[in-house]
Amino acid sequence: MTLRPSPVDAPDAHDLLAEYFRIRTEGFADQGVAYRTTFPDPAAFLPPAGVFVVLDDDEGVAQGCGGIRLIPEGRLGPRYELKHLYLRPVTRGRGWGRLLVEDLIERARGFGAAELVLDTHHSLEAAGALYARTGFVAIEPYNDNPNASRWYGKVL
Repeated sequence: MTLRPSPVDAPDAHDLLAEYFRIRTEGFADQGVAYRTTFPDPAAFLPPAGVFVVLDDDEGVAQGCGGIRLIPEGRLGPRYELKHLYLRPVTRGRGWGRLLVEDLIERARGFGAAELVLDTHHSLEAAGALYARTGFVAIEPYNDNPNASRWYGKVL
């Protein structure tokens, strides 16, 4: 398994995001809720404003992704947001989610972030557990994302 920076609009990254958005749209529909799909602005994930990472399996096939982007400064100083964390279902249980999150935490530190925040939906229980295992704690909402029902932060 390897992690590599990638343009967010590269074909493999775009395919992973499209798959993620499709799965989330279907999951929200099962709950009777509409999911708003917004492909990310590639400029938001260019260093030092951010970075997008693709996770490749041992055969070099893209199996997951995630990114961080700079958002308005918080009370602690420079603040980055973790976005679009996704691993294909066939990869789950291997610890790759933790490796991906830890990689993004280190990249945020490298950019000088004082804090890393994220939003998620309560139906993503495995994601919530992953964030807790990597040191994120529940915080007050910092945005008005209609797809989110939980917000987390980590002081870096």
